Amino acid sequence: MTVRHQKTVKTLLEAMPYIRRFWGTTVVLKYGGAAMTSPRLQEQFAEDIVLLRLVGIKPVVVHGGGPEISRHMARLGMEAEFVDGHRVTDAATMEVAKMVLVGKVNKEIVGLISRHGGTAVGISGEDGHLLRVTPKKHQDKAGNAVDLGDLADEANIPVVASVGADENGEAYNVNADTVAGELAAALDAEKIIFLTDVEGVYEDQGGEVAPVFECDLAYLGALQAAGRITGGMIPKVAAVRKALESGVASAHIIDGRVEHAVLLEILTDAGCGTKVTA
Repeated sequence: MTVRHQKTVKTLLEAMPYIRRFWGTTVVLKYGGAAMTSPRLQEQFAEDIVLLRLVGIKPVVVHGGGPEISRHMARLGMEAEFVDGHRVTDAATMEVAKMVLVGKVNKEIVGLISRHGGTAVGISGEDGHLLRVTPKKHQDKAGNAVDLGDLADEANIPVVASVGADENGEAYNVNADTVAGELAAALDAEKIIFLTDVEGVYEDQGGEVAPVFECDLAYLGALQAAGRITGGMIPKVAAVRKALESGVASAHIIDGRVEHAVLLEILTDAGCGTKVTA
Protein backbone atom coordinates (compact mmCIF):
# COMPACT_ATOMS: atom_id res chain seq x y z
CA MET A 1 0.00 0.00 0.00
CA THR A 2 1.40 3.40 -1.01
CA VAL A 3 1.63 6.42 1.26
CA ARG A 4 -1.17 8.05 -0.72
CA HIS A 5 -3.44 5.06 -0.17
CA GLN A 6 -2.62 5.04 3.53
CA LYS A 7 -3.62 8.72 3.77
CA THR A 8 -6.87 7.93 1.99
CA VAL A 9 -7.69 5.13 4.45
CA LYS A 10 -6.80 7.38 7.40
CA THR A 11 -9.14 10.08 6.07
CA LEU A 12 -11.99 7.60 5.70
CA LEU A 13 -11.46 6.29 9.22
CA GLU A 14 -11.45 9.83 10.57
CA ALA A 15 -14.78 10.52 8.83
CA MET A 16 -16.44 7.29 10.03
CA PRO A 17 -17.53 8.44 13.54
CA TYR A 18 -18.97 11.64 12.09
CA ILE A 19 -20.89 9.71 9.42
CA ARG A 20 -22.25 7.42 12.12
CA ARG A 21 -23.19 10.34 14.35
CA PHE A 22 -24.91 12.46 11.69
CA TRP A 23 -26.47 9.68 9.58
CA GLY A 24 -30.16 10.44 9.04
CA THR A 25 -29.93 14.03 10.27
CA THR A 26 -30.73 17.21 8.34
CA VAL A 27 -28.06 19.84 7.67
CA VAL A 28 -29.12 23.24 6.30
CA LEU A 29 -26.42 24.98 4.27
CA LYS A 30 -26.55 28.63 3.30
CA TYR A 31 -24.58 28.77 0.04
CA GLY A 32 -22.89 32.06 -0.84
CA GLY A 33 -19.68 34.04 -1.16
CA ALA A 34 -16.70 32.85 -3.19
CA ALA A 35 -17.98 29.26 -3.10
CA MET A 36 -20.87 30.47 -5.23
CA THR A 37 -18.80 32.44 -7.77
CA SER A 38 -15.57 30.47 -8.26
CA PRO A 39 -16.06 27.66 -10.82
CA ARG A 40 -13.62 25.42 -8.95
CA LEU A 41 -15.32 25.98 -5.58
CA GLN A 42 -18.76 25.54 -7.16
CA GLU A 43 -17.77 22.07 -8.35
CA GLN A 44 -16.34 21.17 -4.95
CA PHE A 45 -19.46 22.38 -3.15
CA ALA A 46 -21.61 20.16 -5.38
CA GLU A 47 -19.31 17.19 -4.72
CA ASP A 48 -19.54 17.80 -0.97
CA ILE A 49 -23.34 17.97 -1.04
CA VAL A 50 -23.69 14.79 -3.09
CA LEU A 51 -21.27 12.90 -0.83
CA LEU A 52 -23.19 13.97 2.28
CA ARG A 53 -26.40 12.59 0.77
CA LEU A 54 -24.70 9.33 -0.23
CA VAL A 55 -23.52 8.70 3.35
CA GLY A 56 -27.00 9.24 4.78
CA ILE A 57 -26.92 12.92 5.74
CA LYS A 58 -29.79 15.05 4.38
CA PRO A 59 -28.53 18.43 3.08
CA VAL A 60 -30.89 21.32 2.38
CA VAL A 61 -29.27 24.11 0.36
CA VAL A 62 -30.48 27.70 0.75
CA HIS A 63 -29.11 30.38 -1.55
CA GLY A 64 -29.38 34.02 -2.29
CA GLY A 65 -27.62 35.70 -5.16
CA GLY A 66 -26.80 39.18 -3.98
CA PRO A 67 -23.82 39.90 -6.26
CA GLU A 68 -25.69 38.56 -9.29
CA ILE A 69 -28.73 40.70 -8.42
CA SER A 70 -26.49 43.76 -8.02
CA ARG A 71 -24.84 43.12 -11.39
CA HIS A 72 -28.19 42.88 -13.16
CA MET A 73 -29.40 46.04 -11.39
CA ALA A 74 -26.26 47.91 -12.48
CA ARG A 75 -26.86 46.91 -16.10
CA LEU A 76 -30.35 48.36 -15.79
CA GLY A 77 -29.09 51.56 -14.17
CA MET A 78 -30.57 50.67 -10.78
CA GLU A 79 -28.78 51.32 -7.49
CA ALA A 80 -28.67 48.77 -4.66
CA GLU A 81 -29.38 49.91 -1.09
CA PHE A 82 -28.52 48.00 2.10
CA VAL A 83 -29.44 48.50 5.76
CA ASP A 84 -27.70 46.36 8.42
CA GLY A 85 -26.63 43.84 5.81
CA HIS A 86 -30.14 43.52 4.32
CA ARG A 87 -30.98 44.56 0.76
CA VAL A 88 -33.78 47.12 0.56
CA THR A 89 -36.16 45.76 -2.08
CA ASP A 90 -38.78 47.86 -3.85
CA ALA A 91 -41.09 46.53 -6.57
CA ALA A 92 -38.59 47.08 -9.41
CA THR A 93 -35.75 45.46 -7.45
CA MET A 94 -38.00 42.54 -6.56
CA GLU A 95 -38.68 41.87 -10.22
CA VAL A 96 -34.95 41.63 -10.90
CA ALA A 97 -34.30 39.60 -7.74
CA LYS A 98 -36.94 37.02 -8.58
CA MET A 99 -35.69 36.67 -12.15
CA VAL A 100 -32.11 36.15 -10.95
CA LEU A 101 -32.75 33.95 -7.91
CA VAL A 102 -35.46 31.66 -9.25
CA GLY A 103 -34.86 31.79 -12.99
CA LYS A 104 -31.09 31.67 -13.07
CA VAL A 105 -29.16 30.95 -9.86
CA ASN A 106 -31.47 28.22 -8.55
CA LYS A 107 -31.42 26.33 -11.82
CA GLU A 108 -27.63 26.59 -12.05
CA ILE A 109 -27.17 25.08 -8.57
CA VAL A 110 -29.62 22.26 -9.31
CA GLY A 111 -27.79 21.50 -12.54
CA LEU A 112 -24.42 21.55 -10.78
CA ILE A 113 -25.52 19.04 -8.13
CA SER A 114 -27.20 16.85 -10.74
CA ARG A 115 -24.02 16.72 -12.84
CA HIS A 116 -22.20 15.31 -9.84
CA GLY A 117 -24.71 12.50 -9.38
CA GLY A 118 -27.17 14.04 -6.94
CA THR A 119 -30.93 14.39 -7.31
CA ALA A 120 -31.56 18.07 -6.66
CA VAL A 121 -34.98 19.73 -6.65
CA GLY A 122 -35.14 23.49 -7.08
CA ILE A 123 -37.87 25.41 -5.29
CA SER A 124 -38.48 28.94 -4.06
CA GLY A 125 -40.05 30.10 -0.85
CA GLU A 126 -43.17 31.02 -2.82
CA ASP A 127 -43.83 27.38 -3.74
CA GLY A 128 -46.56 25.86 -1.58
CA HIS A 129 -46.34 28.83 0.80
CA LEU A 130 -42.97 27.49 1.93
CA LEU A 131 -41.94 30.85 3.37
CA ARG A 132 -44.62 33.17 4.71
CA VAL A 133 -43.29 36.73 4.80
CA THR A 134 -44.19 39.68 7.00
CA PRO A 135 -42.87 42.98 5.60
CA LYS A 136 -40.84 45.02 8.08
CA LYS A 137 -39.11 48.38 7.79
CA HIS A 138 -35.98 47.97 5.63
CA GLN A 139 -36.35 44.18 5.41
CA ASP A 140 -38.70 41.25 4.97
CA LYS A 141 -39.03 38.69 7.75
CA ALA A 142 -39.53 35.04 6.80
CA GLY A 143 -41.44 32.75 9.11
CA ASN A 144 -43.80 29.78 9.30
CA ALA A 145 -41.61 27.57 7.12
CA VAL A 146 -43.32 24.50 5.72
CA ASP A 147 -41.70 21.12 6.51
CA LEU A 148 -39.36 19.92 3.76
CA GLY A 149 -38.82 16.58 5.46
CA ASP A 150 -40.66 14.42 2.92
CA LEU A 151 -38.75 15.99 0.04
CA ALA A 152 -35.38 15.30 1.66
CA ASP A 153 -36.36 11.81 2.84
CA GLU A 154 -36.84 10.68 -0.74
CA ALA A 155 -33.10 11.05 -1.50
CA ASN A 156 -33.74 14.45 -3.04
CA ILE A 157 -31.59 17.47 -2.24
CA PRO A 158 -33.81 20.56 -1.87
CA VAL A 159 -32.29 23.78 -3.25
CA VAL A 160 -34.28 26.74 -1.92
CA ALA A 161 -34.22 30.24 -3.43
CA SER A 162 -34.69 32.97 -0.82
CA VAL A 163 -37.98 34.33 -2.14
CA GLY A 164 -41.11 34.29 0.01
CA ALA A 165 -44.68 35.54 -0.21
CA ASP A 166 -47.04 37.34 2.15
CA GLU A 167 -50.60 36.26 2.92
CA ASN A 168 -51.79 37.98 -0.26
CA GLY A 169 -49.33 36.12 -2.47
CA GLU A 170 -47.06 39.09 -3.10
CA ALA A 171 -43.43 38.03 -3.54
CA TYR A 172 -40.56 39.34 -1.41
CA ASN A 173 -36.79 38.98 -1.55
CA VAL A 174 -35.71 37.67 1.86
CA ASN A 175 -32.15 37.60 3.16
CA ALA A 176 -30.88 34.05 2.54
CA ASP A 177 -29.29 33.87 6.00
CA THR A 178 -32.70 34.57 7.53
CA VAL A 179 -34.31 31.90 5.36
CA ALA A 180 -31.66 29.35 6.34
CA GLY A 181 -32.24 30.04 10.03
CA GLU A 182 -36.00 29.69 9.72
CA LEU A 183 -35.73 26.45 7.73
CA ALA A 184 -33.21 24.94 10.13
CA ALA A 185 -35.60 25.66 13.00
CA ALA A 186 -38.64 24.28 11.16
CA LEU A 187 -36.83 21.12 10.04
CA ASP A 188 -35.30 20.33 13.45
CA ALA A 189 -31.93 20.32 11.71
CA GLU A 190 -28.84 18.97 13.40
CA LYS A 191 -26.65 21.73 11.98
CA ILE A 192 -26.83 24.98 10.07
CA ILE A 193 -23.79 26.02 8.05
CA PHE A 194 -23.05 29.41 6.48
CA LEU A 195 -20.40 29.60 3.75
CA THR A 196 -18.65 32.98 3.88
CA ASP A 197 -15.53 34.71 2.60
CA VAL A 198 -13.89 35.00 6.03
CA GLU A 199 -12.36 32.50 8.46
CA GLY A 200 -15.35 32.80 10.77
CA VAL A 201 -16.26 35.20 13.58
CA TYR A 202 -13.34 37.32 14.80
CA GLU A 203 -12.31 38.50 18.27
CA ASP A 204 -9.52 40.64 19.76
CA GLN A 205 -6.73 38.58 21.29
CA GLY A 206 -4.14 40.79 22.94
CA GLY A 207 -4.61 43.56 20.42
CA GLU A 208 -4.62 41.21 17.43
CA VAL A 209 -7.70 40.10 15.54
CA ALA A 210 -8.06 36.33 15.32
CA PRO A 211 -10.86 33.90 14.38
CA VAL A 212 -12.97 32.26 17.07
CA PHE A 213 -12.99 28.48 16.57
CA GLU A 214 -15.82 27.67 19.00
CA CYS A 215 -18.14 29.67 21.26
CA ASP A 216 -21.68 29.78 22.62
CA LEU A 217 -24.54 32.22 22.03
CA ALA A 218 -23.67 34.27 25.10
CA TYR A 219 -20.14 34.92 23.83
CA LEU A 220 -21.44 35.69 20.35
CA GLY A 221 -23.81 38.22 21.91
CA ALA A 222 -20.91 39.81 23.77
CA LEU A 223 -18.96 40.16 20.52
CA GLN A 224 -21.96 41.79 18.90
CA ALA A 225 -22.39 44.20 21.83
CA ALA A 226 -18.71 45.12 21.47
CA GLY A 227 -19.22 46.02 17.81
CA ARG A 228 -17.34 43.01 16.42
CA ILE A 229 -20.37 41.87 14.37
CA THR A 230 -20.98 44.19 11.42
CA GLY A 231 -22.29 44.30 7.85
CA GLY A 232 -23.31 41.00 6.30
CA MET A 233 -22.39 39.12 9.48
CA ILE A 234 -25.35 40.71 11.31
CA PRO A 235 -28.10 38.65 9.59
CA LYS A 236 -25.92 35.52 9.91
CA VAL A 237 -25.65 35.94 13.66
CA ALA A 238 -29.40 36.59 13.90
CA ALA A 239 -30.03 33.39 11.94
CA VAL A 240 -27.61 31.47 14.17
CA ARG A 241 -29.53 32.66 17.23
CA LYS A 242 -32.89 31.73 15.70
CA ALA A 243 -31.70 28.23 14.82
CA LEU A 244 -29.97 27.45 18.12
CA GLU A 245 -32.79 28.83 20.28
CA SER A 246 -35.16 26.58 18.29
CA GLY A 247 -33.20 23.44 19.12
CA VAL A 248 -30.63 23.13 16.33
CA ALA A 249 -27.55 21.54 17.92
CA SER A 250 -24.86 23.70 16.34
CA ALA A 251 -24.25 26.49 13.85
CA HIS A 252 -21.11 26.89 11.78
CA ILE A 253 -19.83 30.04 10.04
CA ILE A 254 -17.13 28.66 7.75
CA ASP A 255 -14.63 29.85 5.19
CA GLY A 256 -16.12 28.86 1.84
CA ARG A 257 -12.85 29.76 0.09
CA VAL A 258 -11.27 26.62 1.54
CA GLU A 259 -11.40 23.58 -0.73
CA HIS A 260 -14.18 21.16 0.29
CA ALA A 261 -15.01 23.38 3.26
CA VAL A 262 -18.32 21.61 3.95
CA LEU A 263 -16.77 18.16 4.27
CA LEU A 264 -13.93 19.53 6.39
CA GLU A 265 -16.40 21.07 8.83
CA ILE A 266 -18.76 18.10 9.11
CA LEU A 267 -16.62 15.00 8.63
CA THR A 268 -13.16 15.85 10.00
CA ASP A 269 -11.56 16.84 13.29
CA ALA A 270 -10.12 20.05 11.86
CA GLY A 271 -13.07 22.16 10.68
CA CYS A 272 -12.61 25.49 8.94
CA GLY A 273 -14.61 28.16 10.75
CA THR A 274 -16.50 29.13 13.89
CA LYS A 275 -18.77 26.61 15.60
CA VAL A 276 -21.51 28.07 17.80
CA THR A 277 -23.62 26.14 20.30
CA ALA A 278 -26.48 27.27 22.51
